[in-house]
Amino acid sequence: MGYRIVVAGATGNVGREMLNILDERQFPADEVVALASRKSLGTEVSFGDTTLKTLDLDTFDFTGYDIAFFAVGSDATKKYAPIAAKAGCVVIDNSSLYRYDPDVPLVVPEVNPEAVDGYAKKNIIANPNCSTAQMVVALKPLHDRAKIKRVVVSTYQSVSGSGTAAIDELWDQTKAIYNPTDSKPPKVYPKQIAFNVIPHIDVFLDSGDTKEEWKMVAETKKIVDPSIKVTATCVRVPVFVGHSESINIEFEDFLDEDEARDILREAPGCMVIDKREDGGYVTPVECVGDFATFISRIRQDSTIDNGLNMWVVSDNLRKGAALNAVQIAETLGNRVLKKG
Repeated sequence: MGYRIVVAGATGNVGREMLNILDERQFPADEVVALASRKSLGTEVSFGDTTLKTLDLDTFDFTGYDIAFFAVGSDATKKYAPIAAKAGCVVIDNSSLYRYDPDVPLVVPEVNPEAVDGYAKKNIIANPNCSTAQMVVALKPLHDRAKIKRVVVSTYQSVSGSGTAAIDELWDQTKAIYNPTDSKPPKVYPKQIAFNVIPHIDVFLDSGDTKEEWKMVAETKKIVDPSIKVTATCVRVPVFVGHSESINIEFEDFLDEDEARDILREAPGCMVIDKREDGGYVTPVECVGDFATFISRIRQDSTIDNGLNMWVVSDNLRKGAALNAVQIAETLGNRVLKKG
């Protein structure tokens, strides 16, 4: 007997990817329902060889369903997630709404699978920010060996993190470079994204950090260890899919780069591609469609006593969102629900 599954926001980038991954990983589902807002009602989406017609999120009855994947943004989640949770359906939420709620576990299954056990307080589990998810997958096995004191990270985040409209904006602006008569003013981003980089993701806070940068700090502390100090600079780059990160780590104890490489090779979710030659590293174009978090350019930082640098790349629509959500459901099933 399998699960009865709901995907809310099934017509969006992340919702469609959730359906793809549920099928690819052969998640034990007896029934999968696709939900959307009224404006997308009736839109058809694919689930393996099956075509699903979206139903209305606003009127859907979650009673009798086991797990609901939410990919609808914070406003809609705030309205509908408590309804699903009250009906007995465990919500796995991709928005930022519940990530910092002490009664809601924030889970990356390779890092803190035991945290799913706390789902019952609100019947909700939070999925972390895309940039945080791939980083902590790489940090945790190293932290277990040498204990991380401080992380300095710069991100290079693809436009798919902003949704379909951002993908279209990059495409339109790129074409307009060669045909200026087709140029349009930026709408999704405050400045041109084509052939440019923008050091601004989410809103600015009083500290001068953006909220995206703050998320990486707060979520790393909640998922891995509250004692880790994190400082981040998050940058939007003209890449369609795939986030990249340059990470500098300071440890309490010395960790040799060769040992770090060996640890990461054995770590769940990690794939080390690290050759000191032309092309001996992974770029975002190469990670698209893959489940792994790729790690390259592992090397000692000689400016501090116990430092390492590394380059981390992952498909943000997968590990940064949809894949992690499905992995949470798998972990929940194995640890708690015991079904399928």
